[in-house]
Amino acid sequence: MNSVDSIPAKNSLLSSQAESERTLYPYVTGTSVIGIKYNDGILLVADMGGSYGSTLRYKSVERLKPVGKHSLIGGGGEISDFQEILRKLDELILYDNMWDDGNSLGPKEVHSYLSRVMYNRRNKFDPFWNSLVLGGMKKGQKYLGTVNMIGVHYEDNHVATGFGNHLAQPILRDEWHENLSFEDGVKLLEKCMRVLLYRDRSAINKLQIAKITEEGITISQPYALKTFWNFSAFQNPTLGAEGSW
Repeated sequence: MNSVDSIPAKNSLLSSQAESERTLYPYVTGTSVIGIKYNDGILLVADMGGSYGSTLRYKSVERLKPVGKHSLIGGGGEISDFQEILRKLDELILYDNMWDDGNSLGPKEVHSYLSRVMYNRRNKFDPFWNSLVLGGMKKGQKYLGTVNMIGVHYEDNHVATGFGNHLAQPILRDEWHENLSFEDGVKLLEKCMRVLLYRDRSAINKLQIAKITEEGITISQPYALKTFWNFSAFQNPTLGAEGSW
């Protein structure tokens, strides 16, 4: 009798474990990623913060990674899901290299693959909780696109995820142009990241900038921006606000 009674309990335990496999809520997350085209290639920027809820728990999370020879990816959102996406991309690049046919996947193909993966997981009600920026260059053609956790994707001359979609895009619309040099592109991205540092709770002053050109991929060492915190609105943010403490 006891052995029979224990079987449903065991099955119930196994089923509860299977049901808990989905990422119902993101735990450790990264914030905005910004990408722009410039005259020689693509520039991406992201900070290195990993937030556990509202706590900035990790401060050395690299969220810009190369994908094969021609692509560069930046990920915002759940860090563990981003790591799983990178694992899938490693498998994709390895499978492509095994053909040994002299060809390699370009950024357009990788972006298409990512959009299908994200949409497929969304349809299973088990999404990757990420917003991704994919940039690259192949045969002189620059490519920059983004895809979110439900598979919505597009390409543009400048893209941003997270808070950057609200705070950095207006700056990019005003100041970006087709003949942007590398130095001006870096200054523009730093301006966007400085605004996000002031306004985004999850942003930290430790970032990386990555570029991809015909010569290859370069990801900078982490560095901090010069900031100014003595604005009167920062010193007394509730001054004049009705009903504030």
